[in-house]
Amino acid sequence: MSNSMPANRKIGIDDPFTPPRMTLLRQGRLFLLVGAAQLLLDWGVFVGATALGMPPPPANLLARVSGALLGFWLHGRHTFAHQGQARLGWWRLTKFVLIWLSLTALSTWLVSSVAQHMGLQLAWLAKPLVEAALAVPAFFLWRHVVYR
Repeated sequence: MSNSMPANRKIGIDDPFTPPRMTLLRQGRLFLLVGAAQLLLDWGVFVGATALGMPPPPANLLARVSGALLGFWLHGRHTFAHQGQARLGWWRLTKFVLIWLSLTALSTWLVSSVAQHMGLQLAWLAKPLVEAALAVPAFFLWRHVVYR
């Protein structure tokens, strides 16, 4: 009897043949790729909206909503999928929104503070840094609370 794995099996999140570290690395890599797309969309909407005269707080909210819509779908469909099956649905969306609201409040406060005290152009530069810092707790919250 051989200890080799079947050639046709899928390696997924809860696959007993896949060490947890491998899953974490795969999810981390996909999280970064999806996050980069989200960041580009989020930042572009924020810069565009504020350049057109929208104040930073509602512009940040608009930007984060656009990025969140993309992120929820891509993370559920790819990053945290289970054996090729998407992890979406209303219950996951509800958990996602509750956590997202907290992260958005913090993001909006930070970006708006920079805009108020240092100017809009520095807020444009600070926005990607704020979102990158928030991505660290977001990864673990999405992984362990939303998409589990």
